[in-house]
Amino acid sequence: MRENFATVLETVADVRADRTAITHGDRSRTWRELDERASRLAAYLASRDIGTEDRVAIAQYNGIEYLESVFAVLKLRAIPVNVNYRYQAEEMRHLFDDAQVSAAIFDASLYQRVTRAQRGSGRLHTLIEVGGDGDGVTAGYEPVIRAAGPHPRTERGVDHWLMYTGGTTGRPKGVLVTHEWLFAVAGGNGFGLLGEPPPDSLAALRSVTQRLTERGDTIVCLPAPPLMHATGMYTSLGALLACGRVVYLTGRSYDADELARTVAAQRVDTVSIVGDVFALPLADALDRAAAAGRPYDLSSLRRVLSVGVTWSADVKRRLLAHGDFVCRDVVAASEGGPFAVCETHRGDDVVTSRFLLMPGARVIDEAGRDVEPGSGQVGVLAAPADDEIGYLGDLAKTAETFRVLGGRRWVVPGDLASIETDGSIVFRGRDNRVINTGGEKVFAEEVEQVILEHPGVRDALVVGLPDQRFGHRVTAVVARESGAELTTDALVGYVASRLADYKKPRTVVFVDSVQRSPSGKADLRWAAAVAGGLTQSAD
Repeated sequence: MRENFATVLETVADVRADRTAITHGDRSRTWRELDERASRLAAYLASRDIGTEDRVAIAQYNGIEYLESVFAVLKLRAIPVNVNYRYQAEEMRHLFDDAQVSAAIFDASLYQRVTRAQRGSGRLHTLIEVGGDGDGVTAGYEPVIRAAGPHPRTERGVDHWLMYTGGTTGRPKGVLVTHEWLFAVAGGNGFGLLGEPPPDSLAALRSVTQRLTERGDTIVCLPAPPLMHATGMYTSLGALLACGRVVYLTGRSYDADELARTVAAQRVDTVSIVGDVFALPLADALDRAAAAGRPYDLSSLRRVLSVGVTWSADVKRRLLAHGDFVCRDVVAASEGGPFAVCETHRGDDVVTSRFLLMPGARVIDEAGRDVEPGSGQVGVLAAPADDEIGYLGDLAKTAETFRVLGGRRWVVPGDLASIETDGSIVFRGRDNRVINTGGEKVFAEEVEQVILEHPGVRDALVVGLPDQRFGHRVTAVVARESGAELTTDALVGYVASRLADYKKPRTVVFVDSVQRSPSGKADLRWAAAVAGGLTQSAD
């Protein structure tokens, strides 16, 4: 649908005015309240000269205010920018500069990092603090909304949407798309669960919203991943578009018992996770509760969705022992897809990382030819892409990831796979220098560069080791300077002071020397073998 996404949300809000849109602990918002509060926040931003194509950073935890902030920014035809709340000040500053951010709406707990990042940023002039009253440097979120009048609705064009991903260059990359692309992704996530095609006009959206609203909440969705990542955001928007209600956990770190309790209390039918990093603790929590004679009530649960990270067969079986729902495992990326899907029901014979290609998706070799089924050849996944999607400010990386093959544009983000003789695919993981750990992408060379700056380090390589829960663990193979008494804890602490916590090594191996090729290139096979055979945990 070629419509502005704010206009799309306003259309849904008008029909579902008194229906609950969001639940967060003991708080909730109806669609009317969501729309009005977003309009008041938009009015304040407009008074600060935020308008069409301006960028507004959102550094918040999951909750009502996150979606209100996104809605408010879209109302002004501005662009929300997702910020990883784990970033340190320097990482935030880089993102603010890369996105050319003019305003930021952030959680009060991030005050020191955001204000430090602002001091080094050229354009950022407006700070709004969620959970604070403002101090002159910042404005308080609730005071702003109370004081402002609603911003009037306006005619809008098809604007841009920006989603930052960890990327493959050591710095976050902004995937820039149009609202038409956003609607297709969110609409597919929501209406696809109902077996309905997404509407193709505002009139059709209004009609289907009226029809589905008569059924109540078609979906009650609990996205467990952070909204700062594509999975959490697109799952939320999809549920809202399809006349559903979204429910968020209150904890700021993942608590599997809270998730299970919330499913029962809110009668959740759809849970969104990211592979074993979420699923394994949930299986453990369900097993403990059942063994103690107080099993969680999962009778409302119909589906558990996972995107982007390995979800092992054993963990799926353990989950399905506690309920009659489907485990839907999808290979997709912030840049596009979905590429492949696996659906598992109770009693199915399931194999880890075995999928079916989605319609239109392919596995191709380096020359862009289709990989032959049963050949054993490992290729890369590709899916059709529109002409406008690309990386913000990076034409070279855009050309690398979005390739023209046979006169058509394809997204090829580097997901490796082979095709079996029966047409199923085996997912082989990400590009070998990107470590996907717990749903976060970590570029190995970025971590290496920080480690090499430590005065006690002579050389280092960083690789990812398989991990049952997190998919992979960031692992450092380090050669000390002669006479240096560098310890694992000291090195990990040094990295954690410079980079987000999830980027620090979880395992460190000290060696006499790091093996490289004659040209100085990293010998990653050697590093992985050494790390796998001799590890020292940094947890």
